[in-house]
Amino acid sequence: MIIWVPGADGMGQPTKSIMEFIDLYPTLLDFAGLEPPHELSGQTLRPVLDDPQTTIKDAAFTQVTRGDRMGYSVRTDRWRYIEWGKNGEFGSELYDHSKDTGEYFNLTENPEYSSYRKKLSDLLDQSFPSRRNSFH
Repeated sequence: MIIWVPGADGMGQPTKSIMEFIDLYPTLLDFAGLEPPHELSGQTLRPVLDDPQTTIKDAAFTQVTRGDRMGYSVRTDRWRYIEWGKNGEFGSELYDHSKDTGEYFNLTENPEYSSYRKKLSDLLDQSFPSRRNSFH
């Protein structure tokens, strides 16, 4: 994602900070000096735009459909984990981006990574509490 904000201290510098599209609206309001009309789900990216070394969140979340199946994904600085369907009934995927940026090796079934899978699944539960009861 490229964001151009004249006058931001970090202009032109890359960042590894995790951000989501849901953060764009709060960022625009912040730079425009406007108050949000209601509580927002996203966060302003101003701290990252002023200092690219800043981190504003630990994870980003995605919900997608593939045919009649719902997928829920969490991305951290190192991991991406996806569960397909209610409780992952249609499968899951776990990728270690520190070793596999192309997501070629699904580590879900590897017992060595079960604790990471559990931790990331719990993060999905916190962000999508209704997914355990969904019909897809």
